[in-house]
Amino acid sequence: MNGPRRAAGARATQRRTAGIQVALSILGVALAASSAALGAVSLRMARTVVRPAGRLPDTRIVGLDAAAQTITLTRTPDTELPGRYGLFTVGSHGYLRLGSIVGGDDDTVTRKLLTHVAADGDLAPEAAFSGWYYDRPGDLHRPFRSVEIDTGVGPCPAWEFPAADDTDVWVIQVHGRGTTKAETLRAVPVFHDLGITSLVVSYRNDGEAPKSASGTYALGATEWRDVDAAIGYARRRGARRVVLMGWSMGGALALQAALESPHADVIAGLVLESPVVDWRTVLRFHGRLLRLPAPVVAVAQNAIASNWGATVLGSGEPIPLDRLDGVARARELRHPILVLHSDDDGFVPSDASHALAAARTDLVTMETFQVARHTKLWNYDETRWVAAITDWMRTRGFART
Repeated sequence: MNGPRRAAGARATQRRTAGIQVALSILGVALAASSAALGAVSLRMARTVVRPAGRLPDTRIVGLDAAAQTITLTRTPDTELPGRYGLFTVGSHGYLRLGSIVGGDDDTVTRKLLTHVAADGDLAPEAAFSGWYYDRPGDLHRPFRSVEIDTGVGPCPAWEFPAADDTDVWVIQVHGRGTTKAETLRAVPVFHDLGITSLVVSYRNDGEAPKSASGTYALGATEWRDVDAAIGYARRRGARRVVLMGWSMGGALALQAALESPHADVIAGLVLESPVVDWRTVLRFHGRLLRLPAPVVAVAQNAIASNWGATVLGSGEPIPLDRLDGVARARELRHPILVLHSDDDGFVPSDASHALAAARTDLVTMETFQVARHTKLWNYDETRWVAAITDWMRTRGFART
């Protein structure tokens, strides 16, 4: 009897072993599929960061009162902000300027129109809310001329707003990711009133300037060279002190120029509006917003910064996130910096800005806003925004008046 029992026991063991092997195989397939899915999400995140994208609708027009000249939009954290803004629309009206909130409910916000809208004009529901307010240089009613800055990728369009009197102080305005140089027009009157010349620039792959070989963003790692070319342009026209003002990703470009530029001797200071000081902080923030597992964000960062990622993403070469970390490189900075950032930015968290201010208390002045969101500080509280820049510029002897 022992023989049959042993045989039966052996067969049972074989069945259990086979079952375990099947279970492990299924688990292996599931893990492989899960890893592949997570890897795909990581690459998609990385591609989104490096590939230029146009302006996307973020609100809808749900009502228009041509008689009262008001417009009703879906309520979002941006559309419910107090202040003056802009609205990109599809149809005959184009870009609209918006004023104060005059009504609304839980789902909508009604604002005063500051651009006249005719009752018979076509207006598609999709729209994009904007902090630009001014979308053309002529809107400022200040003298300007269109110029081109010679760069390594070709001529980059720019607008030059000369000061009323001769000056050796220039401000170079650098816009953010996914926008164009018009984003920075809000700042021009501040500097013009201080007797300073403004140069509003474009840079590679922004939709106005020439494309690079890859056609992708390098997040400041190469674009700063176009800012450097703008510094050289200003220098040839008499600038002896140059202040770089960078908005959002433009802040990353300004920091890189301050750290790397051969013209660093004429850079006198930086003004950073809602800046990207460290890309890893931004990526982790968006990972949390999207509820992505931390490994997904880590793989996305690795893809951006690695040779294999450069091949997959088509970015041409790895993007050195370490070199773009302004906090890690804070000790290398030599110029005074004014940082303007809202703690509820919603797109570029203010954490790295605060960390930079803490790391260089000798150089960095931090103006912290609340409620104002991303690059909408001027719109939300123009008086405070203008005063912060004006006082900082005057304190450092950059202003004539």
